Amino acid sequence: MLDEGYSQSSGGFTGQTAVKRKRAALQILPCTVSQLLSASEVNEVFLLRNCEVNQVSVVGVVREFVPFVTSIKYTVHDMTGPPMDVKQWVNTEAAGVTCTLTPPGRYVKVSGRLQSSQGKRLLLAKNIRCIEDLNEITSHMLEVVQAHMQLFRKAVDVNMNTIASSVAGTVQTYGMCNDGCPQGISPDGLSTIQGQVFSAIKSCSLHEGIGFQNLTRQLGYLSVKDIRNSLRFLLTEGHIFTTMDEWHFKSTDN
Repeated sequence: MLDEGYSQSSGGFTGQTAVKRKRAALQILPCTVSQLLSASEVNEVFLLRNCEVNQVSVVGVVREFVPFVTSIKYTVHDMTGPPMDVKQWVNTEAAGVTCTLTPPGRYVKVSGRLQSSQGKRLLLAKNIRCIEDLNEITSHMLEVVQAHMQLFRKAVDVNMNTIASSVAGTVQTYGMCNDGCPQGISPDGLSTIQGQVFSAIKSCSLHEGIGFQNLTRQLGYLSVKDIRNSLRFLLTEGHIFTTMDEWHFKSTDN
C-alpha cells in the first residue's frame, strides 16, 4: 500500500522523507502529464512534494509518432497540459519480431520512467498498451487522485493543486468537486472523447448544426469509430439531436 510510507520513523522528518522515497520508488505511480512536467529536478532525481518519482503511468491519446531505427517517439496528450514525448526502444535483434506502431487518435496507457534529455522531459516507456475500454480513462484519473491523497495526506486534484476543505462556506469531500463530481471528471459524465465531440458540436453556430464530415475533419486526431460511438451515446443521452438529416448534429444546449 502506498500509505505504508507514513509509519513512524526514528529518523523524524528526514526518516519519513526517506521512507516515502523508498515506497514511491517501488510503486508505479499513476500521474498526469502536467504533474510530470511540473515535477522538480534535483541532482537528476525528479520529485513531487519531496517524493521521488520513479516508475509512473499515464493515460492519454497519441497525437503523432516518429519511427527511428532503434526507437519510436510518440507524442501523448492527456489534456492536463502540453503533450509529452514518449520514447519506446525497439528490439532490432530479436528474429521475427516486428514492432507494432500505435496510430494517432488511439488512447494508450504508458508505464515507464521519467527522464530529461537536452532540457526537455520525456517518458522512457517500458510498456505501451492500447486502451479498448474508455472507462479506463476515468479509472486512471481516479487512481491519480487516490494515490496522491494517500501519498501526501492531502486532498489534491489531478493537477496536484491542494483542495481547500471549505470553499465559500461549503465543505468539500476529499477528491470531490462542489457538485459531487470527482476531480478531473466531467460533471456531465462524459468521457474525454465524448466531451471533445460534444464541444465541437456545441461550438458550431450554423442553424443546421455541424455535418459528420466537418466533424471528423475537425477532430482528425480521433478515429471515425470513436466519433461514431460518441455520437451514438450523445444522441441516446439527449445531449445532441439531428437536424436536416441524420448526419447533421446540434447541441441541445444551443
